[in-house]
Amino acid sequence: MTKHIIATTDAPAAIGTYSQAVRVGNTLWVSGQIPLNPHTKEMVSGGIEAEVRQVFENLKAIVLAAGASFDDVVKATVFLTDLTHFALVNAVMAEYFREPYPARAAVGVASLPRGAQVEVECIVAL
Repeated sequence: MTKHIIATTDAPAAIGTYSQAVRVGNTLWVSGQIPLNPHTKEMVSGGIEAEVRQVFENLKAIVLAAGASFDDVVKATVFLTDLTHFALVNAVMAEYFREPYPARAAVGVASLPRGAQVEVECIVAL
């Protein structure tokens, strides 16, 4: 099967050796998104809630660029530097996703790129 790279200027450009997303067949793998403003390439300010919202906006832009929606997300992985923010992530996710919700994992990590407090990646069924 052929790999198709998905890229949009509505989400931050890759800051390393990866693509925003890769589609193979009917599956889209979206790279982990941190809370970078796609236009300024800077981390958003305003604390953890602003960071979580920006991450989901970045993911949404990539998913939309692939011709899908958050209804098509089948799995999300959340990386947090402080798992006490998990309830906030749940609350914000509930604004972006509707039932039936995707499968999800939450992982506590020591650090994330650019000092981010949250990163989320997802898999989409197209």
